This record gives sequence, C-alpha cells and structure tokens, in this order.
Amino acid sequence: MIPLHWFLLVAAGLFSLGVYGVLARRNAVAILMSIELMLNAVNLNLVAFWRYMAPETLSGQAFAVFVFAVAAAEAAVGLALIISIYRNRETVVAEDINMLKW
Repeated sequence: MIPLHWFLLVAAGLFSLGVYGVLARRNAVAILMSIELMLNAVNLNLVAFWRYMAPETLSGQAFAVFVFAVAAAEAAVGLALIISIYRNRETVVAEDINMLKW
C-alpha cells in the first residue's frame, strides 16, 4: 500500500507547478491550464485523505466530483471570456488585457 505522504508530495508538486504557471505565464489559455492543474492537485488530496481516513463513506469522492464540476464551469466560462477578449483586442496576453481602460 502506498503511504499517504507520497500522495501529498505529488499533489504538492502539481499545485506548485500550477502556481508557477499562473505567475509566470503570459498567455491566458496557459493560465487557465495552470488553474486546472491546481484543481487536480486538490482532487488528489481529497481522494487520498478519503482513502486513508474514511474509506467506508463516499465523502471524498463526492467532494472530488464537486471540484470536477467547478473545474468544468471555470474552463467553460474562462474560455468564453478569452474568446470574447480575443475578438475585441486580438490578443490573449494577460498583460495586454485591461478592459477597464479605453
């Protein structure tokens, strides 16, 4: 059986990669992909803790499904916003998107 701390280390690595991607990338689509990495790290933590703490209940899996639904909604809304911004500004560079300015 794989120890819990291995799952936590993998999840921490995934989350760290996601944070680096959000902070270092300029492309808005890459930023959304990095946010998805962070949400997948959260899912890994939820399922790992469920497996080691209370495997007789379905609470960890239920929370993971909820996070999947949030991630799908975030991707749909985020991509719709990026497409709309690209149509107006013809760029997806995050530094160039300042819709409050004329």
